[in-house]
Amino acid sequence: MDSDIAHRKRALRAELRERRRNLTSREREAATAGFTANLQSLVIDLSARSLSCYLSATNEPNTRPFLNWAHDQGLTVLLPISREDGLLDWTVGDNESEFEGIAGVPEAVGELLGPIAINNVDLIIVPAAAVDATGLRMGWGRGYFDKTLGSMEKCPPVYALVFDSEYVDDVPREVHDQPVNGLVTPTRIIAF
Repeated sequence: MDSDIAHRKRALRAELRERRRNLTSREREAATAGFTANLQSLVIDLSARSLSCYLSATNEPNTRPFLNWAHDQGLTVLLPISREDGLLDWTVGDNESEFEGIAGVPEAVGELLGPIAINNVDLIIVPAAAVDATGLRMGWGRGYFDKTLGSMEKCPPVYALVFDSEYVDDVPREVHDQPVNGLVTPTRIIAF
């Protein structure tokens, strides 16, 4: 059973990566504008003054315009730093400097605040490969965010960023997979 679920996840991730690679520059620009507007609306609707988000890699929903807006609004934004033990440290960063992290994704430069720093935010924005109709999030297979969310005693709202086609009927589930409270696409915000 576990190998079947893992195989289904690998196949779905490969399909989703290919779809993301095939987006045109015009489709990416339109999606970025939609993500930015919807993330701004979410922050305002939740009255969030602090949040955690990630620096997007090339084929991920582009978080940079939103992060620039959040910085300009004076919001506290924690950015993840991956660790060898599979956990995440957090930093505020300087909104400019970054490096390639352990997982090969961009990470901010700044003072390390430790894994529990995320406990004090009002909103958590996470990457995802897909989210299903029940709010189950399927990540990219490294488990960083599942470990983080699974270890939190009191978790603020968690929203995943996915392209519209990545909101699916169901995703393969393993015991460690963590649900989200909602998702943000370029065209909508859905709360579960």
